Amino acid sequence: MKAVFYEGDRRIRVGTCTPRPPGPNEVQIQVAYGGICGTDLHIFHGAMDRRVRMPQIMGHEMSGRVHAVGSQVQGIRVGDPVTVMPLDPCGVCPACQAGHSHICHNLKFLGIDTPGAFQSFWTVPAHTVFRLPETLSLQQAALIEPLAVACHDVRLGEVKAGDQVVVIGGGPIGTLIALVAREQGAHVLVSDVNPHRLALIQELGFQVVNPLEEDLPGLVQQQTNGAGADVVFEVSGSAAGARTMTELLRTRGLAVVVAIFGQPPAVDLFRVFWRELRLRGVRVYEQEDFQRAIELAASGRLPLDKLITSVRPLEQLQAGFEEMEQGGANMKILLEV
Repeated sequence: MKAVFYEGDRRIRVGTCTPRPPGPNEVQIQVAYGGICGTDLHIFHGAMDRRVRMPQIMGHEMSGRVHAVGSQVQGIRVGDPVTVMPLDPCGVCPACQAGHSHICHNLKFLGIDTPGAFQSFWTVPAHTVFRLPETLSLQQAALIEPLAVACHDVRLGEVKAGDQVVVIGGGPIGTLIALVAREQGAHVLVSDVNPHRLALIQELGFQVVNPLEEDLPGLVQQQTNGAGADVVFEVSGSAAGARTMTELLRTRGLAVVVAIFGQPPAVDLFRVFWRELRLRGVRVYEQEDFQRAIELAASGRLPLDKLITSVRPLEQLQAGFEEMEQGGANMKILLEV
């Protein structure tokens, strides 16, 4: 079967590997599509070399059909369209015991800590597999995992109808957060410095702003009559975004930190004190977020097709990484596995 391997030092090799038959509580999936994620790009850059085992098969955003099931697996049949929630928690640490297994202290993330989806047949624990409606295209289904991230972020951001929401960072996750927040009835403003992404997000019906060209805090103050936003999502991972998020919020507003920062950023804690702001971190997703993402995708209410920049052969993974590095109009590149 086909697979692509990361071998370190920005090297990608296309080759073959032997399918692993499913164990008693595992499912083997014939992968249809895989999305290239920012985390995959970090791996390609070498930022996670201490964590991955090379040669590493990356990939955790995917869709496919069940090819084989283990002897003890129930409720999943060969041929079912599926996606994977790529979290394998330990079940015994304090976080798991408290019911927060998605932030398990010993969490194994499939595609990072284990082989991933950029291979023809992927064998995973049965508890990670989610069945999909037959009406949902497998291309759109490959966006379920990042959409579940957005559902989790909006849920923990307590977004409700009528809220004024600002999303700082208009990449794939930021755009999906904007879509899910709008679905909740919020008024959403998206801030980004990439003009190509801003043009696409504007086409999706959102108000956009480039903070290098306009006064973002001034605009938010103007549009809220001086009150500030109810919720701000920091998705850019930039020092400027971390500085700005507290400046945009109303009294007792909520800042939701979505991005992973390379270095600890400066945050205006005086503003947190002065306005009694709330600061919340969010990480990955829980089962209810995956179910919500599947429901939203299947409803057809979200323009997921417009977020798919291109669909490429599996062999073009490295070209996809290089395209992402150049910025431009890329939103989500899918690999046809």
